[in-house]
Amino acid sequence: MTATLPPSAPRPGVPHPSQPVRHADAGCGTGGPGVLAVEDPSTGETIAHVARGGAADVDRAVGAARRAFESTRSTTPADRGRALRSLAAALDADREEFARLETRDTGKPLSLSRSEIAGCVGYLDYYAGAADKVQGETIPVGPGALAYTVREPVGVTAHIVPWNAPLSMLCRSVAPALATGNTAVVKPAEQTPLTALRFAELVEGSGWPTGSVTVVTGLGAEAGAALAAHPGIGSLTFTGSVATGRAVLRAAAEHVTPVVTELGGKSPQMVFADADLDDVARQIVVGFTANTGQYCDAGSRLLVDRAVHDELVERIVARAGALTLGAGIDDPDLGPLVSAEHHRRVARYVEIGRSEGATVATPARDLPERGYFLAPTVFTDVLPDMRIAREEIFGPVLTVLPFDGEDEAVALANDTDYGLGAGIHTRDVDRALRLAGRVDAGYVMINEYFGGTTAVPFGGTKLSGTGRERGLVALDSYTTSKTVVARIGGSQPWT
Repeated sequence: MTATLPPSAPRPGVPHPSQPVRHADAGCGTGGPGVLAVEDPSTGETIAHVARGGAADVDRAVGAARRAFESTRSTTPADRGRALRSLAAALDADREEFARLETRDTGKPLSLSRSEIAGCVGYLDYYAGAADKVQGETIPVGPGALAYTVREPVGVTAHIVPWNAPLSMLCRSVAPALATGNTAVVKPAEQTPLTALRFAELVEGSGWPTGSVTVVTGLGAEAGAALAAHPGIGSLTFTGSVATGRAVLRAAAEHVTPVVTELGGKSPQMVFADADLDDVARQIVVGFTANTGQYCDAGSRLLVDRAVHDELVERIVARAGALTLGAGIDDPDLGPLVSAEHHRRVARYVEIGRSEGATVATPARDLPERGYFLAPTVFTDVLPDMRIAREEIFGPVLTVLPFDGEDEAVALANDTDYGLGAGIHTRDVDRALRLAGRVDAGYVMINEYFGGTTAVPFGGTKLSGTGRERGLVALDSYTTSKTVVARIGGSQPWT
């Protein structure tokens, strides 16, 4: 992918086979027919231009990945493990470069980018260790016969990556795909393609066959749709909105392509009166403001025991008001929202909340003059049927609903179309484990938020998606099981 990167970033080397040709008359500024502009959300300034790939470019990328697969499928698991460790070491060596590029691209605080890049190194290391531990099984079928299963790579895997954590989401799915002998075609979000492009260079520089990871930049409705519908892919991993996820699933269904989806959430944090309220206030604020609220599992619904409602809200408002806002490169507590379009969407939800009769508990504050900034906003006097209590906002907005007793808390928690994350805050271990079994969510955290590691499976229920990422279970999404049944010579046929 031909790209013009910021002066602080290295220029791409030889384009990958998937890289769309940038025409001389493609234009610049906001982009021409063959170019997309990339902004720094902290300032609104254009910092790069990338090619606007389409169906033909996707087809070239899949072809390149298919050719690379002929090499990778014949490698030993131990060789793939060593190659992933080499890639992890290369990314670790360039961690600061990647973090700064990610911050320029997304606007997120530099320390958060550093943490996410460290997590990417962790994914590569973890799946390097798993590469030679993907096993089948033998099945007892009686004397004179042998039955066993083997797990084989699916071939070319497709990865449609969101803009909120671009490289983290890429590595989360690409690492297990490579570990199991596949190759990958990546379509990054059009808003945040830069670290994906740089990562693809790093892959080839670490000794992987050309085409092992190819990147096609472009619009979701063009390059993304073409990738989801391509007959040459063996699996698809998608993270994004429910509406787009449905379109992706429909496109993949044409060729019966297996799909893993993560489609967002409206995750509750349930707080009981016996909890440590000061620690809970910290957890709640992190849960709805981290990455400026732009995480799929953001703890955006606070369900709190009525007995401590006022006291906890007061502590949350104080903590949220103390957070600093600014350009991500200056490493504030909160950076901007990712784009002007998304800022308009989140700001509109704040106005919807006011019009629905909810109360903004957080005072107004000054914001940076440039960039797409929005202050943390806490709504009280929220009713369960309000839009702000039901729809994913994907910004630093918290809705607070009181409850009386466990049954009401669970009913409120489950009164949503989503089922991604849930938090339970209580000193009563029996209660915490009891509620963990009653809450309809794929990922439950007790007395913390954003807990877990690379080894812990992650995914949701209901409209939050299908399948699981992270952990050893993720390897299943990039392998297919083959059964072999053999009659041993001299034995009688089965009856």
